[in-house]
Amino acid sequence: MDLFGPVETPSVGGKKYTLVMVDDYSRYTWTVFLSKKNETLQKLPSLLKQLQTEKNLKVKTIRSDRGTKFVNQVIKDFCDQNGTFHQLFAARTPQQNGVAERRNRTLKEAARTMIAESGLPMRYWAEAINIACYTQNRSMINKNHQKTPYELWKGRKPNISYFHVFGCKCYILNNGKEHLKVFQEKADEGVFIGYSNTSKAYRVLNRRTLHVEESIHVKFDESISVKEVTEIFKEVSIEDRTPEPTEEVADNPAFHTPAPNPLLLNEDEDSEDEEPERPRQQLTEPDLTWLRDHPPNQVIGQIRSGVQTRSTSRREAMLACYISQMEPMTVEEALADSDWINAMQEELTQFERNKVWELVPRPKHQNVIGTKWVFKNKADEDGNIVRNKARLVAKGYCQEEGIDFDETFAPVARLEAIKIFLAYAAYNNIKVYQMDVKSAFLNGDLEEEVYVEQPPGFVIPTQSSCVYKLKKTLYGLKQAPRAWYDTLSLFLVNHGFTKGKVDKTLFQIYVANHILLVQIYVDDIIFGSTNPELCEKFSQVMQSQFEMSMMGELSYFLGLQVKQVPEGIFINQGKYTRDLIKKFGVEDKSSVKILMNTSQGIGPDDEGKDVDATTYRGIIGSLLYLTASRPDISFSVGICDRYQSKPKESHLSAAKRIIRYIKGNPNAGLWYPKGGNFELIGYSDSDFAGCRLDRKSTSGHCQLLGGRLVSWFSKKQNSISTSTAEAEYIAAGSGCAQLLWMKQQLKDYGVQAQEIKLLCDNTSAIAITQNPVLHSRTKHIEIRHHFIRDHVEKKHICMEHVPTEDQLADILTKPLPEARFNKLREELGMMDEIPRES
Repeated sequence: MDLFGPVETPSVGGKKYTLVMVDDYSRYTWTVFLSKKNETLQKLPSLLKQLQTEKNLKVKTIRSDRGTKFVNQVIKDFCDQNGTFHQLFAARTPQQNGVAERRNRTLKEAARTMIAESGLPMRYWAEAINIACYTQNRSMINKNHQKTPYELWKGRKPNISYFHVFGCKCYILNNGKEHLKVFQEKADEGVFIGYSNTSKAYRVLNRRTLHVEESIHVKFDESISVKEVTEIFKEVSIEDRTPEPTEEVADNPAFHTPAPNPLLLNEDEDSEDEEPERPRQQLTEPDLTWLRDHPPNQVIGQIRSGVQTRSTSRREAMLACYISQMEPMTVEEALADSDWINAMQEELTQFERNKVWELVPRPKHQNVIGTKWVFKNKADEDGNIVRNKARLVAKGYCQEEGIDFDETFAPVARLEAIKIFLAYAAYNNIKVYQMDVKSAFLNGDLEEEVYVEQPPGFVIPTQSSCVYKLKKTLYGLKQAPRAWYDTLSLFLVNHGFTKGKVDKTLFQIYVANHILLVQIYVDDIIFGSTNPELCEKFSQVMQSQFEMSMMGELSYFLGLQVKQVPEGIFINQGKYTRDLIKKFGVEDKSSVKILMNTSQGIGPDDEGKDVDATTYRGIIGSLLYLTASRPDISFSVGICDRYQSKPKESHLSAAKRIIRYIKGNPNAGLWYPKGGNFELIGYSDSDFAGCRLDRKSTSGHCQLLGGRLVSWFSKKQNSISTSTAEAEYIAAGSGCAQLLWMKQQLKDYGVQAQEIKLLCDNTSAIAITQNPVLHSRTKHIEIRHHFIRDHVEKKHICMEHVPTEDQLADILTKPLPEARFNKLREELGMMDEIPRES
């Protein structure tokens, strides 16, 4: 047995690897398709058990390389239970695994040929592998026995009378499965892609529904060229708005598109990667969204949900939906899809409008930087694809410092700054809008002399040796973010805006008694004003200088879903939460109401069973991203985060328990009510020696603006504390630093915070901040933690005692009983849904 992959283009079912298993005697072959290598742990034992059941015999021996996909506890347990020998080949010696390696090559060569001849998109490679395995089992003669593998394995000769050409044209007969109208067609045209492994039926791609169907009522037409069938994957419009890849896509010779070469599967014969799986699920027909009578060129298409105007046909919209939801892995694949040709054309047209470059002879003594295409589907807050984006980027890693670039730093907004912006907007009942700058980096002025190669796939045939000299920055250049920020900030300052003193991504301008606030994050901009007319004027000013994409009211920003209602603003990550639950297979698990057991917690588990570290880290990384709007899980995620180096089953169970918890309230988030007050206040807390790994304490603090939670923190301290007072004192210092930053930030909003309250439930820690005496219990505390004393003395910070039951930061430092956990969660402003006034 062997595993090959990853294939650069995922299959229709999202598979990238192929597990190939060959019977040594008969050479009968099985293929199993996988999304990830670690799926071998489940798929291989399952397949071996099926074979044992079929033959009513035990598997005597399995042979494989020494990859972890085959050498692991799961396979070892299977062999022990079944008395199976596991023979291993020497490392980096694929010739010892000649049977499987040769079969890999035979299958890939056959699949490559069928894909190329049929003209089908590369995403059908798994279907090609599957049919290649199916036919080879029934047609290749075993030289030792002069019989086919099928006959040797099954004991009877195979019937091959029903074999047909992969990718050929065929018709799926209705045969009563639908109630036909008088003149309705009795058959659907389709493309033959294989044979069913679970029934006596053909697998056919229905051209009308774009579903993969299994049926025995199929008529074949192999008299025409099979490539004629696959024109469905190239046509987009009956008006031929988009030319074929072999034609010029514009009058400008710079936009010449050569014919793409056929894509190839991964040819690494020695690869120990894994397989793709047989794609059995059907391609579902998406719902279509009707829009008003807009011209087609002004409609942003939701590719997954389908978009059509009243001038386009249902079939045409479905085809565009199916083709464009796939992200090409190579330029060749993109050039085979007219939707992506349009996207690349749009990008190069943007270059012409912005006068980004000029074509010049190749310089002799200058570094010429390569370019590449990056393809990405842009999605909205619900995960619906709204645009196919092709970006031409420079290979910035080839740049030389001091020659090709100097300064590279560009400020970006902190997530806390975004929440302060939204909290201020809710407080003043400001409607927040968003826009983004199309191809923002192409507006940045370039100071250095930089040359780049012509775009792949768009080389001018008569000037193939020429290169482009850049006038503006290009995505991928190291100085591009800095140049764009300088351009945008200079433009705003020249129009009367003032740059924030602390946050250089915040700009404000006062007009009469009204304020207009603008927050930028690279090319994404959010803005709002106490006077709505100022927002309209700002939009006009921006569009006069840059090509903008107005997106209306703020609804999705930096992964946060933002819902603005008359009563306030609600922030959550509901769509991301549901995707996370599905991704890690917790859909069928029951939800839980509490994150962590208060008596047990999580600690080192040296005797526990190891789990896949990559999977565990993926869960932790996903949950850390979710803490941007979920302070209730911050502590639990932080605890699980400590065991990423060598996770055990107990740690994985705790991490999945967090997912089960958020499953019970996937739409939970932060509520910022309108009106009220805007007082800045902080809470700080710490446990004592809570980490079972090294006995360090955990600091927690949170900051609120008029009861609106905008910042929180839960992290293990760097040093071991000798007392509860020391741990609380260190946590207070950390909370003090955040409050001082927020105080300076609020000055740019015109809010003057005087003596800020920092609430702590430990009187000894409060005393240390107010009495700078050397005591045997405190003299060893590092100097950097004592800066809070200075700010307390200057009355920048006012340390006050709060009863433990009212300590909001308690939720960030330790496991809590359900009742107290829910109480603090509510007091922090977390809601499971948007509250409405009665």
